[in-house]
Amino acid sequence: MEELKKLPIGVEFFKDFKEDHFYYVDKTGFIAELLRTRGSVNLFTRPRRFGKSLNMDMLKSFFEIGADASLFEELEIFQNKELCKRYMGKYPTISISLKDVEGEDFQTAYDMLGARISEEAERFSFLLESKRLTNSQKTKFQKLLDEDFEKSSVLYGSIRLMTQVLCRHYNVPVLVLIDEYDVPLDKAYQAGYYEPMVRLIRSLFSQALKTNPNMYFAVITGCLQIARESIFTGLNHFKVCSISNADYAEYFGFTDNEVRKMMTYYGVECRFSDMKEWYDGYHFGNSDVYCPWDVISQCDRLRVSKDAAMEPHWANSSSNAIVRDILENVTEAEKEEIEMLIAGECIEKEIIPELTYMDLDSREVKIRQKYLWSVLFATGYLTDMERPDGRLHKLIIPNKEILGIYEDNIRSWFETKVTGNTKQWEHFCIAVETGDAGSVEA
Repeated sequence: MEELKKLPIGVEFFKDFKEDHFYYVDKTGFIAELLRTRGSVNLFTRPRRFGKSLNMDMLKSFFEIGADASLFEELEIFQNKELCKRYMGKYPTISISLKDVEGEDFQTAYDMLGARISEEAERFSFLLESKRLTNSQKTKFQKLLDEDFEKSSVLYGSIRLMTQVLCRHYNVPVLVLIDEYDVPLDKAYQAGYYEPMVRLIRSLFSQALKTNPNMYFAVITGCLQIARESIFTGLNHFKVCSISNADYAEYFGFTDNEVRKMMTYYGVECRFSDMKEWYDGYHFGNSDVYCPWDVISQCDRLRVSKDAAMEPHWANSSSNAIVRDILENVTEAEKEEIEMLIAGECIEKEIIPELTYMDLDSREVKIRQKYLWSVLFATGYLTDMERPDGRLHKLIIPNKEILGIYEDNIRSWFETKVTGNTKQWEHFCIAVETGDAGSVEA
């Protein structure tokens, strides 16, 4: 009997699926769809743990010069012989993840970004021997290898420089992949150096992505769509694919059929209804999807024991600071709406697609309220009940796992806001004991 494939918990490198015998949910159709409908710069926003990083590494594995075609054998994209012949292994590819660019202060984060740029440049160190590059280009490129970013202009122009020297060497335009672009902004917002980080990311992106003849196209991923005037100023042919867009929806997250197929493979299809109740419920465009991290993690539990309890994997995989902070500062009206959501009802709200972190911190209640529901929606704590009508969305809690997050945070909010007021709490307790319903409701 053939040994079952391992479940890919935490696997982010595409090559590992075949080399290390991991189970793979085929998302290679994303490549063909991207080539068919892409813009010059393509931004994909999805909640965390929905396969963004893996899809980015898949693009790198497919397009990069020297690509290993065997990685794609038996996958959907490999059936398109014409497309593979034309595009596979044909383009120099820059791939940078910003997910670890953070620090307690701006200089630390600046240095971490420089280190990440230098690490990527190291993959192309052979360019120092290229006969097609000028001495001046080699000197500039050496600074990237040496992490010589004392002058900020060197870091600002680093990605653009890499596209220039790669295009010069291969005489082929360069594919640029930037994963988790908004993480440095989120960390900077939390640590208090948001403005200088905005300037850094804006300058880096502007030089790399704006009117760059050496670039073929770019793909960027993140959780939030930061307002264009903040980060993406002046970019033409800029295409945004958010969770509200119908195109590409099935390529981030698992569909019903994909989950059934996986559970059948591991012999745990008897728990499908539980899987659906806990981890399904997200509506991206026209597609209904599950959180991949949840499905894979829980399938691993069920593989060992079919009676294993369902667990909140997504909720425990990283900090829920953003939802916790929001819920601790809601107004009474917002609290009532959240209680409606917990009760299984929907609420209608306008969703603002472009966000700025400074608005989230605004002291003006109206401004903060404007973005409250948009952040919860974009980060996966709420989803559409049905296809939205313009900006007006019917929002619901997607599944049982996310419901648990709300319940836990509402308890925390209640304890902080109510029990923190000693006299109010004493009156509440007395009213409960005496059956004074009016006082309890008040």
